Amino acid sequence: MHVNDAAEAIREASRKLARELVGSSAQIEAIRRLIAQVAPAEASVLILGESGTGKEVVARGIHTLSNRARGPFVPVNCGAIPGELLESELFGHEKGAFTGAINSRQGRFEMAAGGTLFLDEIGDMPLQMQVKLLRVLQERCFERVGSNKTLDCDVRVIAATHQDLEQRVEAGEFRMDLFYRLNVFPIDIPPLRQRVEDVPALVRRFVDLMEREQRGSVALNDDAMTCLMRYPWPGNVRELSNLVERLAILHPQSTVTVADLPAKFVADESPSHSDVADVVLRGDEARAMEGLLQDKPITEEPPFAVAPAPESPSPTLLGGDGMDLKTHLAELERSLMVQALEQSDWVVARAAKMLNLQRTTLVEKMRKYEIVRPDEAPEY
Repeated sequence: MHVNDAAEAIREASRKLARELVGSSAQIEAIRRLIAQVAPAEASVLILGESGTGKEVVARGIHTLSNRARGPFVPVNCGAIPGELLESELFGHEKGAFTGAINSRQGRFEMAAGGTLFLDEIGDMPLQMQVKLLRVLQERCFERVGSNKTLDCDVRVIAATHQDLEQRVEAGEFRMDLFYRLNVFPIDIPPLRQRVEDVPALVRRFVDLMEREQRGSVALNDDAMTCLMRYPWPGNVRELSNLVERLAILHPQSTVTVADLPAKFVADESPSHSDVADVVLRGDEARAMEGLLQDKPITEEPPFAVAPAPESPSPTLLGGDGMDLKTHLAELERSLMVQALEQSDWVVARAAKMLNLQRTTLVEKMRKYEIVRPDEAPEY
């Protein structure tokens, strides 16, 4: 390949990686640098990270920027294949090697010749298969099941797992020698909750993909996007992708608001305890709280009685024994919600507006704090 052609191929691969590995957070930029450093080498790479963080995206990025980019990229999910079938899946088999082997079959190592084999969920591989994989990595050769013919292995192996392999080594569930063979160059992908600034870019990416594939479109307003950035994302990027697709089905060609989001994504949409504390700890907290509860200029009369500000700039004095701040803030939050409900004659929508909350958020918090209208309170 001509030098200029090679340089252009690398630039195009880098642009493709930037499209696939979405985000501008410091963590993602660091991962891009690691990919660029390790891609030209032949070293084994171990990608670590929670489920749904994009481990295969990183593996494909390494392959795309490597000298094997023209070869195949072959993924295998070691956790999805029964242990007794994994050997045949990886190394292939000859006709008659076992019951049901009516034809000879290539394994994934042969399919990946000249390219990259991606072993996802390597932590789920049975111990007996770990021994055979270690031999391939060390000797660069293997045999099909039922054959004594040795085949050369021209494959770069990239492995990934969501498990703590060092812990599994200590428990005797993963071979130490295989771990060190795979862990030449580790890349640890952070969960989405640690890089929430990438959420808007990821949403745009998923919407662009749906539009390109003519699967619909959707938009989110600023409040809804802020709400998603507060969510902890236990399912990581995969969970976000699924949510965007669901919203496109429920609200096609529309702009999604906080009220349109599923309940679990808005549970913490309201100002956080720390936000409330910031308001309370201001010297002029009564007037500030009026603005919070009314969403009106603080010069107007409050809609309900608010405790006057004490002379001290701090409304609550911290005693020598300290205090439970979380409990104190929860009691404050509950008290303000009850006041708003009483002033609005227990019309939840009106009370939510006074508190500058979504109605669904106030309902969730009422359940959390067991707030019920007095005439609806259960009798004991």
